[in-house]
Amino acid sequence: MTEAAALEVARQAVVDELEVLDAACSRFRNDSELSRLNRAGGCPFPAGPLLMEAIEVALRAARLSDGIVDPTIGEALILAGYDRDFAELGDEPRLLVGRRVPGWSCVSVRRDRGTVLLPPGVVIDLGATAKALGADRAARAAARAAGRSVGVLVNLGGDISTRGPAPSRGWLVRVADDHRAPPDAPGQMVTIASGALATSSTTVRRWGAGAHHIIDPRTGMPADSRWCTVSAAAASCVDANIATTAAIVLGDEAPRWLAERGLPARLVDRSGDVITTAGWPAAEAVAA
Repeated sequence: MTEAAALEVARQAVVDELEVLDAACSRFRNDSELSRLNRAGGCPFPAGPLLMEAIEVALRAARLSDGIVDPTIGEALILAGYDRDFAELGDEPRLLVGRRVPGWSCVSVRRDRGTVLLPPGVVIDLGATAKALGADRAARAAARAAGRSVGVLVNLGGDISTRGPAPSRGWLVRVADDHRAPPDAPGQMVTIASGALATSSTTVRRWGAGAHHIIDPRTGMPADSRWCTVSAAAASCVDANIATTAAIVLGDEAPRWLAERGLPARLVDRSGDVITTAGWPAAEAVAA
C-alpha cells in the first residue's frame, strides 16, 4: 500500500469511528443512545456495546479520581448553560446555579444483561472521557486499516492517541491553551514516542462570566480552579484525560495528586506560571 493510500484508509477509519461514537454518546443528539438512556426514567436501558464501553470507562474514571471526574454531572452542566452543542452557545450572561451531583455510584451497569439503569432525573454526560476514548479507538482503527508497519497519531481537539511505530524523532506536538492556536502562541513543543497526550482547559469552552464545561462534582458548579490549562501524558488518551480533568477540579492539590501517580503533566495557572510534575520536560524532549 502506498503512503497516500494508507493515509486515506486510516483517515476513513477515523471518520467511521467518530460517527459511531457520536451516535452512541452525544448528549446533543436526541436520537443518540445516551440521550435515550437519559430519558429512560429509571427503567433498565438496553445499551449497545459502544455506549456500554463508554459508560464503563466513565465509571472507571470516577473510581480512579475518587469521584472528582464524575459522569453524573449532566444536570449541573445544563444548569450552568451547557445545554446545546458548544458552537450554538452565546456569551450572554447567565445566573450560575449549583446542582447537587447524584454521584457515579448510583449508575447500575449490568453487562450480563446488556443494560444500564439510571435513577429518575439523573443525566449522564460523557464529555470528560468519551472524546479521549474516541481518540484511542480511532487510533487503533486507523492502525489496523493502514497496516502494522504504519505509525498513526490521531488528534481530536487536543486529545491525542498514537499507535504503531513513531517517526525516528518522535511525534512532535505543540501544547497550548487552545488546540486551534497558531504556532507562535504561548505553549511548549514536546515529542511523544508512544502512548497519548491530553489537554484540559477552562479558557476555550467558556460562555458568560465564570461558566465553562468542567464541573466540580463537590459543588455542582464550574470548577473555580487555579489552573487555566493542564496537559498530561499517559499510556492511553483516556487515562491522560482523566488526569487533566481531575487536576483542573483539584486546584492546589493537583501537582501532588499527579506526582503521586507518576503522571507527567504541565499545569498553567491564571497568571501564566507553569508547574510540571513527574518528569514532564522543561524543554523539547520526549514526554512519554
